[in-house]
Amino acid sequence: MNSETESSEEKPEASNEVKVAELETRMSNIEISFKVLEKDDVREVTSRRDGSINRVASAIAGDETGIVTIPLWNDMIEAVEAGKTYVLKNAYTGLFRGNLRLKIGRESEISEREEEITEVKMDNDMSEADHGRPRRRHYYQGYSGRSYGSDRGSYGGGYRGRSSRNRRDYRRRRRPRY
Repeated sequence: MNSETESSEEKPEASNEVKVAELETRMSNIEISFKVLEKDDVREVTSRRDGSINRVASAIAGDETGIVTIPLWNDMIEAVEAGKTYVLKNAYTGLFRGNLRLKIGRESEISEREEEITEVKMDNDMSEADHGRPRRRHYYQGYSGRSYGSDRGSYGGGYRGRSSRNRRDYRRRRRPRY
């Protein structure tokens, strides 16, 4: 019984500490240290969801491996200052117009780091590369009179591109009755 209680004890979570150059799309629960190099001017945007007005600014941050863009929303704009070094926990990555962004979520924690990052590698911009997925092509049966990917539509004349119900009705009408 004693071994069961030892195994059921909570173990500390593994740290997901990464460097800027290691960032990829769809990463979550990231812990990262960075120095904020510059902040853009604040602009206002209207939410598509509820029509509310939000403030947004972009920050360029980096470490000794590269730089990345961080979108700052509302209260986070004042919490981050250019020239200071921070530790960000429980962050995630996402895409904006095909470019990688390091994002601060509701559950994220940001704090000033005691140890300052002095050297930043400026020539490795992780947000510059296009990480966007290629758009899927949509093929609709009967749209161009061709069949894509299966034998559908190759039944012979007259009902190519029609739905199964229409094919059934077409067959009934064409059958000779004896």
